[in-house]
Amino acid sequence: MNTAGRGHRPPRRVGAVIGAVGAVALVLSGCGSADEQGTSVASSDGSIEETALPAYVPIDAVEPDFPGVDGSPSGYLTMPDPLVKGFDSPPGSGGEYTAMTPLWGTIPPTSGNQYLDAVNEAMGTTIDFQISDGNTYGDKLAAVLASPKDMPDWISIPSWNVPPRFGTGVDKLFEDLTPYLGGDAVEDYPYLANIPTDAWRACSWNGKLYGIPQAAEGNLGNWFFYRDDLLPDAELPTNADEMLEFVEENTADGHYGTDDLWNIAQIMFAVPDKWAVGEDGKLISKFETPEYREALEWTAELFASGSVHPDAVAGDTSGAQQRFESGQVLVTGGGVGYYHEALTRMRATDPDFSIKLMPVFAADGGTPVLYKTPAAGICSYLKKSDDDAQIKELLTAANFMAAPFGTEENQLLTYGVEGVHYTLGEGGVPQPTELAQTEIQPTYIFLVGAPIAITKTTLPDYVENYTTWMAENVAYLTEPPFFGQNITEPSQYASLGQPFDDLASDIVRGRKSIDDLDAAIETWRSSGGEELRAFYQEIYDGAEQGS
Repeated sequence: MNTAGRGHRPPRRVGAVIGAVGAVALVLSGCGSADEQGTSVASSDGSIEETALPAYVPIDAVEPDFPGVDGSPSGYLTMPDPLVKGFDSPPGSGGEYTAMTPLWGTIPPTSGNQYLDAVNEAMGTTIDFQISDGNTYGDKLAAVLASPKDMPDWISIPSWNVPPRFGTGVDKLFEDLTPYLGGDAVEDYPYLANIPTDAWRACSWNGKLYGIPQAAEGNLGNWFFYRDDLLPDAELPTNADEMLEFVEENTADGHYGTDDLWNIAQIMFAVPDKWAVGEDGKLISKFETPEYREALEWTAELFASGSVHPDAVAGDTSGAQQRFESGQVLVTGGGVGYYHEALTRMRATDPDFSIKLMPVFAADGGTPVLYKTPAAGICSYLKKSDDDAQIKELLTAANFMAAPFGTEENQLLTYGVEGVHYTLGEGGVPQPTELAQTEIQPTYIFLVGAPIAITKTTLPDYVENYTTWMAENVAYLTEPPFFGQNITEPSQYASLGQPFDDLASDIVRGRKSIDDLDAAIETWRSSGGEELRAFYQEIYDGAEQGS
């Protein structure tokens, strides 16, 4: 299945069209209090009652070879034959609507596009796409939201492009979908009900459901990879000390044990993303936790051991993948989506190339703690309307777009029309035609997507290893504080944590001491950290009282 755009956050463009941002801020500032800077605070915490979330009713259109567990992706070793027909006839009512989406790639023609036309015909609803360059999408989005009357009917909003004070004015721009999808109501749209609950949380604001998610691959984002082809009989580490020994033992003969592992070390040591909760119910910044300090000390020891590639020591992160894939480095860390990307790229010239994710372990060798990552990084929103039939038709279209792997509809959305955009190759795997290169780009998935299925049938070892790894580690998932809540943080605190990034880089490379962390924490507290803590504490306490 085509998963372009998922599990990958495109580079953010710093800055925006100031006039448009100012205008949208006015549109979105219709409710909520304001701090001395004029920034809306604490009026939107995004928490939503379980009964308001869509019921989760999982569907496997075809039986997977490796079933998912508690929301982890299912894996398939073969393409289904025959495909399941999800709809006996086009489910739409013949309406025509506009939709705005980003794209990190060449924007396809939207007029005379046989792919888009075929999907519109199969849906029974016409979606006219307004596709914009993803790198400047935030600017475009701000300008569009500043003119609500001219907004498209359906808008995709990546989490990194959510405008300031969005939560305080979302109800003025977009339709509250809770009455249509909350609880058992979602069963009118069974393929939307197939989307895991956590993904819907990411699209909720002020206790209501406003968005439709592009579900992520699961709640596990990053971990250690190793070259199992070069280390076929390796005894893999089970704690942080053994990890140090492992990379030291594999630093020899022009190979280095590893690259910069600071980000993954934080996962190993169970460092929270932002906040931890003390026994007294008070919030503790990640920088104040013992886990953060221990992760820094361990990474500093790693660098001091000589096991880190010199380019990584020098701060070069851009070459990390090349160093790993060429065998200069035998262990690396990164997003789990890298797994199939590396195999696809490298096996084209080296069939024996192989990597694996290490089994998950805790720093102390005990039970791992894996903090859940957001289950959806992109949500789409329907323009507020008094036309109930329009909202229902758009949700019917969303239900069509969410058709799972194994259905004719999913095959159409993913590959286009057989004989026009693809032919069936060995094993029934669709082979794109030249026209597909021009007409098909990820479009519908930025509005809604089916739960991701692992369908790299040409990489059967990957399908088995990856889905098994995901399923095994679901048991270690833990919800961090504020999981699934959309919180608009006051703008004056936006760069409060930046000094810690620079300090961590210096400490792990031995340029500064771990003792410098204490001074940085005191500066953080006196420069706004305590105020930021109070901001989040109020939200946390309110959620606890309401639970």
